[in-house]
Amino acid sequence: MFFNSDKEKGASRPPSTKTEEVFSELDYDYAASEKTGMDTLDRSQGCSGFMAYFNVVCVIAGTGTLGLPYALAQGGWIGILILCLAWWMSTYTGIILIKCLYSVKGRARMMTYKDVATASFGSIGGWLTFFFSAWITLGAPVLYMVLSGANLNQLCEGTVGEIGTTPWTIISTAIVAIPFVFVKTMKEVAFMSAFGAFSTAVVVIIVLVMACIDQKNMVNVHHDNVIWNQFPIALSTISFSFGGNIVYPHVEASMKKPNRWPWVAAAGLGTCAALYFLTAVPGYYVYGSDVENPVYNSIPKGVPQIIAIVLMTIHVLMAVPILVTSFSLDVEEMLDITVERLGKWREFFIRAAMRVVIMCVVGVLACTVPHFDLLMSLIGSFANCGLILIFPVLFYFRLTGFRNKPIYEIAWCALIILLGIVGLIFGTIDSIKGLIKAYQ
Repeated sequence: MFFNSDKEKGASRPPSTKTEEVFSELDYDYAASEKTGMDTLDRSQGCSGFMAYFNVVCVIAGTGTLGLPYALAQGGWIGILILCLAWWMSTYTGIILIKCLYSVKGRARMMTYKDVATASFGSIGGWLTFFFSAWITLGAPVLYMVLSGANLNQLCEGTVGEIGTTPWTIISTAIVAIPFVFVKTMKEVAFMSAFGAFSTAVVVIIVLVMACIDQKNMVNVHHDNVIWNQFPIALSTISFSFGGNIVYPHVEASMKKPNRWPWVAAAGLGTCAALYFLTAVPGYYVYGSDVENPVYNSIPKGVPQIIAIVLMTIHVLMAVPILVTSFSLDVEEMLDITVERLGKWREFFIRAAMRVVIMCVVGVLACTVPHFDLLMSLIGSFANCGLILIFPVLFYFRLTGFRNKPIYEIAWCALIILLGIVGLIFGTIDSIKGLIKAYQ
């Protein structure tokens, strides 16, 4: 059978009562996993669960907060239901993905998303997943650089600083490259994520207050309950707003107490969902089908809008190092770029050179693909629907068994895969059509 039970999978492996206990619950016990050799990482200098929580919030919140009112305008009020489902589903898949890292009995903790895919479906599955993850960890920074360049040029409108979106995008890329090159692991960028999460929360408050004030000026605002022909692309945009699975293995690896990961994931995604509701519902209710993406372009011009733009620009500049660091760590693990093999200075120079090249690629792409909203939808549908909704469930069944799951969990997973497939296929088609139309 394609998905084997745990009993069938483990028949040829040495039995381990302690290992069985490690994987019996989602909230696995770190002490037990360390004792059985499942976790070989040095956790003594790891970050707290609180800092890991900020990593999750900083990576996920931000552009999703800005784009969800527009996603509701695309799909109608039914997007609220999709938002709830995406929140619950992404929390579930984020937890089971980390469980998969420890699920191969007799083997140490896997390090990356690609490792889990390879253990599940061989090298083809591993490389396919790596392609999708690279699309996210490089594509999302491209998206953020486009937004940062546009924001900085908008802030300098009417001054000598108004040099165009492209030059500001290049400057933003150079700013991000500095911490990316010199900061090695996720633990060391945690302080940046805390400030980025705080910036997002302030922007949400500004948008909420200004939308409520501006409501009296909005007349003949149009709303839809559901727009079926735009539903798939709205689904893909919403799924992009919870895109963090590819970073989670590195965030969990940076934690001093990884047994707290389920709580970190639930709290981080719950915080993001709260921020999303506080912007999506008032933003669409007040501005209706005319709401813009990003949403702060819809609120009245003035000091609050400027503050929102500044803070969100800071947020994306803080979030990009987290994403590209995740990609770089994957590549460095694949190429075995380590101090033990290369020595301290040689490892640093090789790693720095590779990271400079990565940021150059991000900057070039950001300068040539400037359509923020369409690019968000394309990235969300083409990659995130697979990485967030489809692949973790398939890996989970493949590695931990299918027959040993209760029927309600199987039904829940089937719904997750169904929504992922709908968003992946139809959302990608609509996004590509939109990009072609925009360039024409």
